[in-house]
Amino acid sequence: MPDVSVAEDDFSRRQRTFTDLYSAHHCWLHGWLRKKLGCSQRAADLAHDAFIRVLSLAEPHTIKEPRAFLATTAGRLLIDGARRRRIEQAYLEALAIQAQEAGMPDPEAVHVALEALEKIAVMLAGLPTKSREAFLLSRLDGLTYSEIAIELNVSASTVKNYVASALVHCYNTLYSADQP
Repeated sequence: MPDVSVAEDDFSRRQRTFTDLYSAHHCWLHGWLRKKLGCSQRAADLAHDAFIRVLSLAEPHTIKEPRAFLATTAGRLLIDGARRRRIEQAYLEALAIQAQEAGMPDPEAVHVALEALEKIAVMLAGLPTKSREAFLLSRLDGLTYSEIAIELNVSASTVKNYVASALVHCYNTLYSADQP
């Protein structure tokens, strides 16, 4: 069975080494990265990531030139981040091309359509149930008045009245707001 005190000593030594390294070099690394990047927040994130890499080392106490090691580590993280952004950008461009080739509308067109549908839903919510059903069956499903009459169990002339009242309601809803 391994000696617990040896494991605790090793952990304590690693913790002291990391704490000392962090205390002595974090401000320097953050400043160095801030000058390179021109952004304090990104510099702080990269400095943090560089120290996470130090934590993952088996023997951090063997680092002879801490600033050189941290600068190299942070530089590699910068390169990895740039690569990742290029890959993400290429992926997004490929998705856009694929969506365009598939005839999919762009996100702005989808947004405009959804807003229009919301307005239509609000407009139709004010209709009586039978008028709304007749209107939707006519406009969305393309059913004839006779087919709608069978569906709703009413006469074709009643369907005609339902659809006409729905159209008048929609017109009034749209244009009565514009009137003073």
